[in-house]
Amino acid sequence: MNKLYFGDNLEWLPQLPSESVGLIYLDPPFNSKATYNLLYKSPDGRAAQAQHQAFVDSWRWGPSTDLAFAIVMNSGSPAAGIISSLQNFMHKSDLMAYLTMMAARLLELHRILKSGGSIYLHCDSSASHYLKILMDSIFGSGAFLNEIIWKRSHAHSDGKQGSRHFGRVTDTILFYAKGKPETWNKQYQPYDQAYIDRDYRRVDEDGRKYRIDNLQGPGGAQKGNPYYEVMGVSRYWRYSKEKMEELIRQGRVIQTRPGTVPQYKRYLDEMPGVPLQNLWADLPVLSNRSKESLGYQTQKPLALLERIISASSDPGDTILDPFCGCGTAIEAAEKLGRNWIGIDITALAIDVVERRLARMKRRRGSHYIVEGIPLDVDGAKRLFELDEHQFQLWAITLVDGQPREGGKKGADKGVDGWIYFQDDSRTIGNAVISVKGGKNIHASHVRDLIGAMNNHDAKLGVFVTLNKPTVDMEKAAREAGSVEAGGKLRPRVQIRTIAELFKGNRPDLPPVHDIISAAAAARRSVQRKEPPAKSADEIRKSPSFKLPIAGGKKKGQKDLPLDEPLLITPRETQRTRRGRR
Repeated sequence: MNKLYFGDNLEWLPQLPSESVGLIYLDPPFNSKATYNLLYKSPDGRAAQAQHQAFVDSWRWGPSTDLAFAIVMNSGSPAAGIISSLQNFMHKSDLMAYLTMMAARLLELHRILKSGGSIYLHCDSSASHYLKILMDSIFGSGAFLNEIIWKRSHAHSDGKQGSRHFGRVTDTILFYAKGKPETWNKQYQPYDQAYIDRDYRRVDEDGRKYRIDNLQGPGGAQKGNPYYEVMGVSRYWRYSKEKMEELIRQGRVIQTRPGTVPQYKRYLDEMPGVPLQNLWADLPVLSNRSKESLGYQTQKPLALLERIISASSDPGDTILDPFCGCGTAIEAAEKLGRNWIGIDITALAIDVVERRLARMKRRRGSHYIVEGIPLDVDGAKRLFELDEHQFQLWAITLVDGQPREGGKKGADKGVDGWIYFQDDSRTIGNAVISVKGGKNIHASHVRDLIGAMNNHDAKLGVFVTLNKPTVDMEKAAREAGSVEAGGKLRPRVQIRTIAELFKGNRPDLPPVHDIISAAAAARRSVQRKEPPAKSADEIRKSPSFKLPIAGGKKKGQKDLPLDEPLLITPRETQRTRRGRR
């Protein structure tokens, strides 16, 4: 069954069997100074309090890096020598930490990948050259197949004023195989329209476009091509006489005029297209208006993953994405009938993947299983003991919330997250979320939540607790009263325990915008924005004149100032009123 793992992939990968996966795609955090995060947005398109730090694209040297370094050094792989040499040069820099963490994971991925399997490593220009050295040392230099250059965006602002470099609009995908690739499904691009117009200009009686092609055998008799007569013309042909007669019966051999050399009729609709090369500039670019966009700045288009999966796997094969993030590779694999394994270190990423799968009518338990996410109160307690911050982020997903300031650690001032709901047909309301996992909870925490609601003009508040609330807490919530939200009177503050949420006792809220529906609503908000006001010059290009032009300028008529717009709202006449009716 398909599997989704919550946690560090360096802990989960050793548990996967050797040579069990046919295709690996990984899009690890790039070692760039930019912070590419999962940008949560409210349904009106505004950024929702910054960004989720769990997706930060940088690593620092620390205890986990020391562990990864030890794993690489004890691996017996040539990668140990590469990492050791690089450390002598880079010391314990951020880039060295990144490469060390990647080396430990690439060693595990090599073990897991089947012989004949393929691996695609997605990276950017900041570290691709170092990663290629690592890949060569682990998979072997002969395993390298392609450096794919993908154009990820149109011209944009990294070539902004003051910068002294060309705009960076491409990513690199390193394509390797473990031995000779067993699966290779050739991919094609559509023909250029200019080529079609030039070469497929002929149309037969069925409306099918075609071009004519040479039937003569190259090399003549020396290559063993048969010599005979076709339609009154004798030549060395590339087909046997029997095959040629069959083509004639099918209407595939024609003469453009009597006496000319017969030609083969090649139909456009039978041609697969242009074989795909290693420069991929034809895929759609994601923007805030794209239907599939979730607002994740480094989200990859579904078409990119579909291309990779289609080329290097067959239906029923297993795909692994050890940095599955917002789940594009998982969705593509599911859509194409592949089995899949996804791993991510944040509960919020797992939540996004599950919501994407839910929109494909795929359900946990029947279509896939999740490991590492709490499934009961005991599991929630273990997560809280292990990592209080991850517990908080996970608890927020139980009420369809989004994290405060993207989930970064720090003083929350009574706000751990937000819930966006449809208050009425035009208005998006919000609720403040407060999460407490410890046993020391009391009424002052509820009053802090109410204060945060007042400060942020939030109609509703949701208090999520791992432990049972006290009587005073419940009293403080009741004293907050009720408020109309979504056309219904609802308790202004609602307390829910983790146990209640597991049983399906969710807060009483209007229809909620979760992460994906909020992104969709944000796209609609962008599309509804009023077009920019026209300039005076643009207005003058299509004017409704203040003065009649029939008969020319009248005596004594004053010239209009140049800066005065010439348009006025057209008067309604009896004819236009009848037309409106």
